[in-house]
Amino acid sequence: MAKSTQRILSLLLLLPLLLLPGCGKKDASGKYALSKNGEAILDEGYDARESPDNARVFYEIFVGSFSDSDGDGTGDLRGVINRMDYLNDGDPASGLSLGIEGIWLTPIFKSSSYHKYDVNDYYTIDPDFGTMEDLEELIDLCHERGVKLILDLPINHTGRLNHWFGLFTEAHRRGNTQDPYYSFYSYYTKGEPVPAGRTFAPLSGTEDYYECNFSGDMPELNFDSDAVRDAVLEVAKTYLDLGVDGFRFDAAKYIYFGDNTRSEAFWEWYIRELKSIDPDIYTVAEVWDADAITDLYYPALNCFDFTVSQTGLIAETAKKGNVSNYTAYVDSYVNQITALREDAMYLPFIANHDTDRAAGYLSVNEGQMQMAANLYLLGPGSPFLYYGEEIGLKGSRGGANTDANRRLAMLWGDGDTVKDPTGSSYKSSNQLNGTVAEQLGDGDSLLSHYKRLLMIRKANPEIARGDYEALPNRGQKWGGFISTYEGSSVLVLHNPTTEEVTIELGKLSELPFTELAAAIGASGAELKDGTLVLGAQTSCVLRTK
Repeated sequence: MAKSTQRILSLLLLLPLLLLPGCGKKDASGKYALSKNGEAILDEGYDARESPDNARVFYEIFVGSFSDSDGDGTGDLRGVINRMDYLNDGDPASGLSLGIEGIWLTPIFKSSSYHKYDVNDYYTIDPDFGTMEDLEELIDLCHERGVKLILDLPINHTGRLNHWFGLFTEAHRRGNTQDPYYSFYSYYTKGEPVPAGRTFAPLSGTEDYYECNFSGDMPELNFDSDAVRDAVLEVAKTYLDLGVDGFRFDAAKYIYFGDNTRSEAFWEWYIRELKSIDPDIYTVAEVWDADAITDLYYPALNCFDFTVSQTGLIAETAKKGNVSNYTAYVDSYVNQITALREDAMYLPFIANHDTDRAAGYLSVNEGQMQMAANLYLLGPGSPFLYYGEEIGLKGSRGGANTDANRRLAMLWGDGDTVKDPTGSSYKSSNQLNGTVAEQLGDGDSLLSHYKRLLMIRKANPEIARGDYEALPNRGQKWGGFISTYEGSSVLVLHNPTTEEVTIELGKLSELPFTELAAAIGASGAELKDGTLVLGAQTSCVLRTK
């Protein structure tokens, strides 16, 4: 099929849920457009590589479960390369790809486990996933298409088979305290007080015990050692020099177990050093804790927002909740983190590889999954979506109590040979939302919904980058926010209920929001003489002319 024909068909699929006036208007930057036919599309001049900042949608890929290129059942880097046209085809106006502008790869370094968070060699790509040449090819392909690529870099611990740990063990067996590897990992010696709250295991052939809070196979590095700091800095530098755009840092608050002050101080040092290499580096920390704790790390780097994730504020709101509770939280949180660091960015998500999948507690058929996506993707900052979220892939720990069930094989439906990871037990009969192949041709599918959302977001840059102001809570369940960027404002409204609502816009703001830019959801929207009728389970974007 010719590409022009594909584009026409894809845009026809976009029509039902996008209600736009025939305006053909561009914003001040000239890089976004609303088509005269009524679709929320981008003009061909849009280029993510010219994006003024990192306010882009990222897509987390658990590499071993994503796409298998060589038939061994394990996903790999070549599989990601082969699926780039699905993720981002390089033409933001085509409507054919999902349209993500960032990729987070879970660890790809040589490791003993299926999940690769126990790194044995930071300088070697795990043979299950491919080669360094594959990574370089993926980096180049991403950059050609305006996509940033970040690697998951677990540095608070390594694998027990890491060369560093072998040298550490040998130094202890010889009792050579002058060996630079003697203090490379955290340890204590028999007879000394055991550090409270931490886990230790015997170091074979010695009377010493090494720290291993996550697993005996994951010894903890000693960040009081200059040699350790130099080593983890060199690892990051190597991949930045290769062209990687940044990193996601696993278990960031465990650099110094139970000591957030010292852990945060490490990250301030580390990020400062990395920014001296690449001032535009993208960094995000996993600090799985309450906001009061993540706030401690924001002076150094951005953190995922766990408060809104899983069954938190996004899911609560999507299930006919009060939108104002969610937007008021986002408003307060954004103000809070930007007070800590001027360029701090909000990073919301619903689920990731460590949580149960969202489609298990948000119904696709009842519109809850779509509404949740509206809430966080039509919002500020840099949202992260988890591979398969866009097709309603399910997976939960369940009675087996295994994270492997949260990292199941992507359902391509086209003969991809990728298999579920070792240890998974989730029944395939529970997967009721369909495959990528089944959803691609369905304009009402969840996948089509996500495509539209990302196009709307790009077509209205104020949503992600503007100064966010939540609308006041007047007792109704619908709500939203106003966002202003470079002198242009948008009004985003959400109605998570099953009834349409009528809204007098003049009562919300003095700004003249007279242009209905987009509507997406189970229903539609209509704007006439300052009155908006917003359908059930629907969100919309309004602009000032």
